[in-house]
Amino acid sequence: MIGAEPASLPFKSSPVPGGVAVIALPGQGAAPRATYRGEPVLVRRSARGWQAVVGIPLSAKPGREAIEVGGQAVSFTIKPKRYPEQRITLKDQRKVTPNAEDEARIAREQALMAPAWKAWPEGLVPSLRFHQPTPGGLTSSFGLRRIFNGEPRAPHAGLDIKAPAGQAVRAPAAGVVVLTGDFFFSGNAVFLAHGEGVVSLFAHLSKVTVKQGQLVQPGDLLGEVGMTGRATGPHLHWSLSLNNARVDPRLFL
Repeated sequence: MIGAEPASLPFKSSPVPGGVAVIALPGQGAAPRATYRGEPVLVRRSARGWQAVVGIPLSAKPGREAIEVGGQAVSFTIKPKRYPEQRITLKDQRKVTPNAEDEARIAREQALMAPAWKAWPEGLVPSLRFHQPTPGGLTSSFGLRRIFNGEPRAPHAGLDIKAPAGQAVRAPAAGVVVLTGDFFFSGNAVFLAHGEGVVSLFAHLSKVTVKQGQLVQPGDLLGEVGMTGRATGPHLHWSLSLNNARVDPRLFL
């Protein structure tokens, strides 16, 4: 078993789109099985009993929601949150409006990425306490409503860390490499599964130094900062996902 179950979570419940809801679960026996929107959810024991740690997608609407626990619904409330807007100018218009060939490539890549986002390697227990994967300041925060060349696009589902090309990118926590590749938007990228549905994506790398199936420990080298894919300059894009929902990585730092 890799990683150790923490005595407490490193963050408070933040039940907003792109946040993490911590929900008390009924029962004191064996760990219950919980799901949210059909996806298995990470469960942790606290001093008061079991609790579900639920990633909330950016697309979620404020209001009442529920997780399923042993055939019963356990409700919680998603609170509203408005993220700021970011306008970006790209020289390559194809990165804004892909052509038919690009669209076919993107569809193939999304099919490859889908199981990586859902990875749940047996025996891995995520610590939920992460280190920043490369030094540098944040240039684009999570959740930004992005406008490329005047055209609205999907919100920013990760953190951008400004860093020079070639700077080392290291594993922020233990995990197993579940996918690497050169993707249309993400460029050279690494998917690292930390266990129990917690998955990181490291994108725009100039070099990837790990292989699929490789086990890594905190601080192990994953690759180097670059500007491959849809990028305007050297930086690291880091996405973090729980139960197949992209959430703000800053909650875990």
